[in-house]
Amino acid sequence: MASVTVPEVYKKRIDAVVLAGHYKNRSAVLKDALRSLFEIKPYLNISSSVELYKKGEVTMSKAAELAGITTIEFKDVLKDRGIKIKLPEEHKDKIDKQVMEISAIIKKR
Repeated sequence: MASVTVPEVYKKRIDAVVLAGHYKNRSAVLKDALRSLFEIKPYLNISSSVELYKKGEVTMSKAAELAGITTIEFKDVLKDRGIKIKLPEEHKDKIDKQVMEISAIIKKR
């Protein structure tokens, strides 16, 4: 992850809440701030999950979990945004193998 530039006024405030004993360190403050941001603005959960899914960094089920919605709801979000649903490569291979096995059984009959 790229480094983040924090304005000096926020650095001082972060350090102040750490010194006051509300948090163990700066990292804990920033983690809590980000968690709060995603709770207050749930559309960010969906947007970030869609982007991670599009980049292939998470599966559909993981993206749905991060977005806080069901897989079916996430599929609807993808459809609404015109994003094609990707089948993971391992699933394609497994399906191909199963099709070949079924074809072999049918041929034996």
